[in-house]
Amino acid sequence: MNTWFTCKIKYQKIDEKGRAKNVSEMYLVDAVSFTEAERRMYEKMESMIQGEFFVTGIAKAKISDVFNYEDSYLWHRCKMVYTVEEEGKGAEKKITNYVLLTAPNVKDAYDRMYQSLNNMLVDFRVTEIVESPIVEVFPYESPDAEGRPEDTQEAPDNYRPLSEVNEDQQV
Repeated sequence: MNTWFTCKIKYQKIDEKGRAKNVSEMYLVDAVSFTEAERRMYEKMESMIQGEFFVTGIAKAKISDVFNYEDSYLWHRCKMVYTVEEEGKGAEKKITNYVLLTAPNVKDAYDRMYQSLNNMLVDFRVTEIVESPIVEVFPYESPDAEGRPEDTQEAPDNYRPLSEVNEDQQV
């Protein structure tokens, strides 16, 4: 399950007339902690923004799924509601989830919401769709073999798996 964080970035952008303008933009990043979210934002922004920038805010986002369609850059936050029966109580419980997806307009976002979640086992209702201030989404990308963190690197040749070590040699 993904943990999404919204990150607010402030920097100076040069407009079409050549003037410097202060800009604040919101990004969504998949990370395991606030610290990793900040680190990943600095890594991503260094390649995208020339000059100085600051991460001015990070917050956990209540997003359960993200669907990116290539034909649009406009993000919409969709609220969906469904009910499930609580075991042993016989009562129904209302569950609310938020989904982020790209669409050119609200109508297409509504249609795409149902297309994206057509395999759900419960009936749901889309109760709200709003245009999101999020500029871009950065999902988790598995590092390649060379960029792996130290704890996931391959063991040196002189190391053997514990299963191969004789029982009397184990400490």
